[in-house]
Amino acid sequence: MTNTVNPQPSDATMLTKAETLIEALPYFQRYAGRSFVVKYGGHAMGDPAAAEDFAEDIVLLKAVGINPVVVHGGGPQIGAMLKKLGVESTFVDGLRVTDKATAEIAEMVLSGSINKELVGWVNQAGGKALGLSGKDGKMVRAEKVKRTAKDPGSQIEQAVDLGFVGEPVAVDTSVLKTVSDAGMIPIIAPIASDGAGHTYNINADTMAGAIAAALGAARLFLLTDVAGVLDKQGNLLTDLQPADIAELRENGTISGGMIPKLQTCVDAVEAGCEAAVVLDGRVPHAMLLEFFTSRGAGTLVSACQSGS
Repeated sequence: MTNTVNPQPSDATMLTKAETLIEALPYFQRYAGRSFVVKYGGHAMGDPAAAEDFAEDIVLLKAVGINPVVVHGGGPQIGAMLKKLGVESTFVDGLRVTDKATAEIAEMVLSGSINKELVGWVNQAGGKALGLSGKDGKMVRAEKVKRTAKDPGSQIEQAVDLGFVGEPVAVDTSVLKTVSDAGMIPIIAPIASDGAGHTYNINADTMAGAIAAALGAARLFLLTDVAGVLDKQGNLLTDLQPADIAELRENGTISGGMIPKLQTCVDAVEAGCEAAVVLDGRVPHAMLLEFFTSRGAGTLVSACQSGS
């Protein structure tokens, strides 16, 4: 019988790991007890390896004394279920027009399969996750989104009824604080009710931004499918303020889906979140690289100039 010995990490590898921990130590100390709100979605949700990495990162944050709050999306999964059921979707400004039947399907997918799958990933990584939606404990109060669009013929602005698509107007953080203080990690589906009991589907970025502002979070992370905000030459812009974003929008540097993401960041930092980051969720451990190393990753948005 041949005896095999597991290869041991080299001294250089161990030294690199030790140096990484030392580099991260000041961040651990500075943000112990603070909240990080993370919007999770996009490519990573369909990739088990990426989901596993993400869950490990969230558990690590909790282990070093930071309180992570996860808000997840699920647009592709909702779309797939609607297609399976033969329900056609239309969109206005990137928001799905949602009738009552579609709203019920969205809640089923978001608060059901997606939420519990993510809870399972975090639990498997060693954490204690609790699946919630904005309806639980009246955490988030919503109201109907109001949109207008130009009539193609007359070019006159007209109201567009998006159905049961909502936006958060109030956040009660007591449930989140109770969950976090109990050592658990809240995983939140972007579903909420209004004062009359109507259920609304909410954009996950918007939901995460509202929660980050209400908590006075140290960071809002929006994980997406791009490296961050790029200039016209394709270079990553690492630090932005609201005035910078307005200028980039005006000159056409940012467009499409990046506009509402950055508006969410601006709204959050102007309402009490310390800083927001748009970064590539496809990169393993991108969130930890952004926050716990001097190199950083993604685009940091802050109300005043600061480093991560």
